[in-house]
Amino acid sequence: MDKERLPRWGWLLIGLLAMSFLSTAINAAILDPRGLEEAYQIVTVITMMAPVLIYVGVWYDDHRQHYWDHPTERIIGDLTFVLFGALIGSTLTLAAIIGFGLPRVIQDILAMGGGFMLSWGLFWWRNPDLYFEEATS
Repeated sequence: MDKERLPRWGWLLIGLLAMSFLSTAINAAILDPRGLEEAYQIVTVITMMAPVLIYVGVWYDDHRQHYWDHPTERIIGDLTFVLFGALIGSTLTLAAIIGFGLPRVIQDILAMGGGFMLSWGLFWWRNPDLYFEEATS
């Protein structure tokens, strides 16, 4: 894939839309029939979108290309941390706020914040060298 074909936001948009469609299909085909409460269906969307938000930047930025030199097992481990971070962060956030009577969109946004922050935090914790130069400049 030629990353210069689209700007970063274009790749993000394509990836996020694809993950939105995939997570909606997973919710409809697997989780809805098993009785997952509607308020928690956003967790699937957040969990699927988190890797897109993190990895598009790593893939697109030239100064972060050294990340791809890591062994495949390490990258899969990072991806696992990202997925579980998004899953746990968004679920905990939703569980903490679901009884407050907030509108659904506010609950979803807060869950996205919790899920994305924990997933990125775990990715950063495993790969501080990717962001170290930015932090010192």
